[in-house]
Order: sequence, then structure tokens, then C-alpha cells
Amino acid sequence: MDELDRALLRLLQQNGRRTNRDLALATHVVPSTSLQRVRSLVERGIISGFRAEVDLAAIGRPVQALISVRVRPPSRAVIEAFRAWAADLAETVSLFSTTGSFDFLLHVAVPDVDGLYRLVIDRLTARPEVFDVHTSLVFDHRRSATVEPIEPADSADSTD
Repeated sequence: MDELDRALLRLLQQNGRRTNRDLALATHVVPSTSLQRVRSLVERGIISGFRAEVDLAAIGRPVQALISVRVRPPSRAVIEAFRAWAADLAETVSLFSTTGSFDFLLHVAVPDVDGLYRLVIDRLTARPEVFDVHTSLVFDHRRSATVEPIEPADSADSTD
């Protein structure tokens, strides 16, 4: 990735609906160059898709929580089955498979605390493979608007 790729990536992360003409103007290249570069970013898998960002409170899901889950027995079949089930929950915003004390971290969004209680007690802990659960309410969630590649430490600091 060169500086033009980085600039296009930054602009598209800030607003994925920018027109090719706008991208070209902002990066000081001709529209055909901008279009070719964006297509290349998609083809190389650097851009994996374009989507709308949703305000969870505006769609009736203002309560967010992080739920750490440990499953037993820790076999591939059990882990994969739980991962598939948890990923398909309507409440799931993100699902992480993790190392350490817990096997999974679920980021969920629900209408209210009672909805969170029902999810954890009635559905999550009712699963036979769920061994332990730890729930933390999220007071505030901030996500970086852009994620940029990080240069290797040895190339970024070289002063030849």
C-alpha cells in the first residue's frame, strides 16, 4: 500500500458513500486512477465491504453488554457449534473467539436490562455447553473512525 491507497482507505472509512469523483478530487488524482485504486483495494481484500453504520439506540437497542463465556468440554465441535449459535443471535453485535479464562466475548445490544437478563439467564446459561458467564454493562462505546496499516517498527524508524 502506498500513500494514495492509504488516503483512499481513510476517506472511504470516514464516508463509504463518497463518489469516485469526490475521492479523486480529495486525493488530487484523475477519476480513473481513483477508481482503479479502489477496485484494487477491494480485489486485494483490504476493503472487505461497504455497509451502513447503525445507531443502536435509534433502533431500540440502547443497552449494550460484553458477555464472556466459557464452554465445556473445550472441543472443536463444541466451540464451533456455540460460535455458530451465538453469531446468529439477533442481539449479537460482535463475537470474538478468545484465549485466556474465557472462550468467547459477545458484544450484545438489547432494548433494556430485562432483555439482557432474559438473554443471559434464559438463553445463554440454558445451553448445556456453557460452563461460566461473566456480564459487563457497557456505559459508552467508541470506535475509531479509521484503521490504518501500521508500518513495521524497523522501517518506520530507520534513519539511514
